[in-house]
Amino acid sequence: MKTQYYTATSIDGWIADRDNSLDWLFQFGEIESMKGDYPRFIEQVGAVAMGPTTYEWLIEHEQLIAHPERWPYQIPTWVFSRRRQPAVAGADIRFVQGDVASVHAAMVKVAGGQNVWLVGGGDLVGQFHAHGLLDEIILSVAPVMLGSGAPLLPHRIVTPPLKLVDVQRHGDVFVILTYEVQHAGSY
Repeated sequence: MKTQYYTATSIDGWIADRDNSLDWLFQFGEIESMKGDYPRFIEQVGAVAMGPTTYEWLIEHEQLIAHPERWPYQIPTWVFSRRRQPAVAGADIRFVQGDVASVHAAMVKVAGGQNVWLVGGGDLVGQFHAHGLLDEIILSVAPVMLGSGAPLLPHRIVTPPLKLVDVQRHGDVFVILTYEVQHAGSY
């Protein structure tokens, strides 16, 4: 079981542009050589966590209140938010706030040996890292520079450094980098 941050990023480290848009990513459409990556990833996931901005983007982008059948996850999802959020009918969504460590323990239990996916955003992922709960970072790097927006991970990870464990090239467009998060004494 791993707790993983799996996301797309611009080369300069932004996961959404300054307007909270992903149009920069969607311009590439579906990359043939990447078609199996997400299905292979998600079949190993037993619980999902996201912050309020990611959840609100999903609600708006997928029009989930009017179309709850578009909810993308068939697994329990925890949404960390201090604000009251609308629920998606029929989706297993658990709204939480506070310390990520206690919530992580519940997520691991429900995941039943499968992985925990931290969808985003970067600040939430940083909180998991600060508690020693982040095991792996998987980045699909798009060949764009956004200049500003929502940062990939607004949290320092310097010592111990991340350990590169896999690199995949997908045509002349994407590279997927997989890093193992080293914890003190593990490198």
